[in-house]
Amino acid sequence: MQEYALGIDVGSVSTNLVLLDEKKHLVKKLYLSTAGNPIATIKNSFSILQEQLKDAKIYAVGTTGSGRQLASILVGADITKNEITAHATAALSYYPDTQTILEIGGQDSKIIILRNKTVVDFAMNTVCAAGTGSFLDRQAQRLQIPINQFGEIALRSKNPTRIAGRCAVFAESDMIHKQQMGHAIEDILKGLCEALVRNFLSNVGKGKDIRPQILFQGGVAANIGIKEAFEEQLKYNVAVPENYDVMGAIGAAILASDYIISHKKTTRFFGMDIAVQDYKVKSFECMGCPNNCEIIQLFLDKELKARWGDRCGKWSSTAAV
Repeated sequence: MQEYALGIDVGSVSTNLVLLDEKKHLVKKLYLSTAGNPIATIKNSFSILQEQLKDAKIYAVGTTGSGRQLASILVGADITKNEITAHATAALSYYPDTQTILEIGGQDSKIIILRNKTVVDFAMNTVCAAGTGSFLDRQAQRLQIPINQFGEIALRSKNPTRIAGRCAVFAESDMIHKQQMGHAIEDILKGLCEALVRNFLSNVGKGKDIRPQILFQGGVAANIGIKEAFEEQLKYNVAVPENYDVMGAIGAAILASDYIISHKKTTRFFGMDIAVQDYKVKSFECMGCPNNCEIIQLFLDKELKARWGDRCGKWSSTAAV
């Protein structure tokens, strides 16, 4: 029976799962919309895996992303790692000489600086949606063009118009204004790509020592217009990994595999039956101190299985698992 390491990256927009074989080669990947319900999405992904890989044996499980704690408790993960560590691990597995990672996902963006295969600096932008996948999807829908043709159309531009890209609201307003003035769609899209890259470099990348080799990861890396704009402004080649869209999940799987093997442990994974179990999440606000922590509770068939979210451990230390 083939054994696999499972990596799960739960974000606010997408949930990604990957299976790596024992040589850490990608065997299977799933890219699903979180749709505001990470539990249902994770359960659905396991239903798909059950159907497609009936004889699969999972020997290691890692979770990452903004929903990594929930995913970890839900599936019985062996390790839970932040997105910076997961993306850096995956990048170095494909490109050992990587010194800079540009990552733009559905709802946020980040830059990771590596030296000698170690993360030495990073920055994240979670305040403004300008330049993220959800923003680009919305603009493509508004312009009635397929999102997978966004970058290709932008590259047709011979005279890109300048767009204000420091804010999603201002960028959209400026695009509408430029349309009303009669600018061609390709010039507007090219101008938007340039504006969003300027915004990324002046905010997320501000003060960062950006050196090659540079990797572009996350769902937005599929947009060749954004990739070219990065190359034009950085004056360096920007590489896009083959599995750019699931690099976080790949990193989580690699880290989980390394942990299980190096510590000679057996996985905590609960099994594929997660797909049919009835999980519910409830929350309450702890009034025990001025922090007023929001405590998250996970129930399985009405039985409390886990709590998290407190800073002092008052509730998480009394969790059922």
